[in-house]
Amino acid sequence: MLCSCCVAMIAILYILFDVNYFMRIILTIIWGRFFEKKKKLFDTTTVYGICTTQDVDLVLKHMNNARYLRELDFARFYFYDRLGIYGVISKRGGIAVQGASTIRYRRAIPIFTPYKVTTKLIYWEDKHFYIENQFISLTDNFIRAIALSRQTVTGLKIPVEEIIADIEPEIRRPEPTKELQLWLESMEESSQSLKKQNKKMFFFLMCLCLISYIYLIFC
Repeated sequence: MLCSCCVAMIAILYILFDVNYFMRIILTIIWGRFFEKKKKLFDTTTVYGICTTQDVDLVLKHMNNARYLRELDFARFYFYDRLGIYGVISKRGGIAVQGASTIRYRRAIPIFTPYKVTTKLIYWEDKHFYIENQFISLTDNFIRAIALSRQTVTGLKIPVEEIIADIEPEIRRPEPTKELQLWLESMEESSQSLKKQNKKMFFFLMCLCLISYIYLIFC
């Protein structure tokens, strides 16, 4: 009876939640804390994976696009923990969330191919960290995909610079790469475009309300 209840509970958990996702994060962090050394802010962290049957797309030959972004979560949590960023942010009552990301797929990761995901800090500003990830196949050491991510710190009234100073006081912010600068410009352009659309929609709704009001008065 007890065994049946446990099986049922596990089945329900797997139905309601992505249990493997949470277990992978927990095991990745535990492995780092027990078997890996702490890293400096500009050190590169590495996590490993293999493309299994759960990762492939419809043609059953290589990793589907969504799995790359999922793998970035594991690499990012490991990165935060090994560099001490998570500890400093959580101690102050804040959290770091994914604010934006872009990824370029250079070559597919075939099924059953082992790979590693590297993570490194490349820049920061007022409320954001910027990190770069690379997917590298272990069979040929080829960079299969490269991603840039903006991590936004929320719940804190201090700039990221102070968080960095808590970890390594002597460190200085690097200059943004040309690739990062162009990406930041593209996001700013997208933001301005959306603001213009919102203004047009607001104007349209105001006109619609005014027409409805006039109609009710005179009709």
